[in-house]
Amino acid sequence: MSRGSYATLCDRIDGELAIVADLDLLKELRIDSRERDSDGVPRRWPWVVGIAATLLIGIGVAAYVLLGGQRFEVQAAIAAAPSGTGAEAAVLQATGYVTARREATVSAQITGTVSDVLIEEGDHVKAGQVLAHLNSTAQRAQLAQAQAQFSSTQATLAQFEAQLVQARRDLVRKQDLVGRKLIAQQTVDDAVTLVDTAKAQAEAQGRQVELAHAGVQSAQVQLDYATVRAPFDGVIIAKSAQVGEIVSPLSAGGGFTRTGVGTIVDMDSLEITVDVNESYLNRVTPAQPAQAVLDAYPSWTIPCHVIAIIPTADRGKATVKVRVALEVKDPRVLPDMGVRVSFLEQAPKGAAAPPKGVLVPASAVVQRDGKDAVFEIDGSRARARAITPGQAYSDLRLVEGIAAGARVVREPPAEMTDGAKLLVTGETAKTDSTAARQTR
Repeated sequence: MSRGSYATLCDRIDGELAIVADLDLLKELRIDSRERDSDGVPRRWPWVVGIAATLLIGIGVAAYVLLGGQRFEVQAAIAAAPSGTGAEAAVLQATGYVTARREATVSAQITGTVSDVLIEEGDHVKAGQVLAHLNSTAQRAQLAQAQAQFSSTQATLAQFEAQLVQARRDLVRKQDLVGRKLIAQQTVDDAVTLVDTAKAQAEAQGRQVELAHAGVQSAQVQLDYATVRAPFDGVIIAKSAQVGEIVSPLSAGGGFTRTGVGTIVDMDSLEITVDVNESYLNRVTPAQPAQAVLDAYPSWTIPCHVIAIIPTADRGKATVKVRVALEVKDPRVLPDMGVRVSFLEQAPKGAAAPPKGVLVPASAVVQRDGKDAVFEIDGSRARARAITPGQAYSDLRLVEGIAAGARVVREPPAEMTDGAKLLVTGETAKTDSTAARQTR
């Protein structure tokens, strides 16, 4: 047998074997009669349900990934200023309260019934803004009366001025006649007297006009007193009067008369007042740097400095009040909040300048697109922030590019990107430990 015939025979055998294999597969796909329902319909619905469920799960997973549903479980750390700012060692701690240097209970300057109140607690007002109105019926009547009196005096003045003009004309004519010897000198003298009298009457009436004008101004002032205005910019912290109540600048003593419409506070004048024990007063000096921590926000440190030491002592408590200025204005700071103040040791003269930047855990610094970065926590999202790394201190790293107090991801995963969703499970304390003090 030639080679060509042998190859042809082999191909034919392979083809027949393939046909047999296909027949075997078809037999395996044949539905057994036991797998049919009672009515002869094949039981294919379990397969259909399984395939549909698999497809739905696959679509859900794909959508979750494509829509950025991946959430990273991370721990947070707070970036802190290094302890080399020249005044980090606390020499004394004291407690006190936030107080306002400009706080006023606004009242009307007259006694009257409130007809309208235009403020609520928490409203921001400007200087001169109307806060309330009093019933001004009597004041308006007095103003109308004063204006009528003013108009009457003006009319009388015009009459006297006209009489003066006529008297002067008569005097001129009579002087001409006496020069021609047509009338006696006595007639001219009488004309002079009439001129002087008319002039005096006009001048007196002019004074009456001024008096009436002053009366109009006084009545206008009384009317203005019925409108209560804000004395300065601030925030309303108390609404004291309601429509229908009587307010008065003087207390009636019976409890039925309000002495104010509301209380306004200038938030820019907020400061801290603390009581310092007499025994430790020598540790506090004017302009001394300090740090304040509000009881409501224990993780927020506010830079401060001493304004003045009030030169009087409380005999009962053996304390002296110290005024401390807040160097940061923030809406979270409210009057009468409890606060703890740490008075800091000032840096000696000639001390080295403090290092720039903030301290973060070294594990928070990662590489993204060939640049150093940290991930700042913004709500439930991670925001990539480019930074400039500096010196390392133990497990901390000095970096520039983020602010002190920012919350950063402690150990960002390699797949974390800008805008990734976060689940913060823990937050470490601020980096103010011994490692931070090494930056001095």
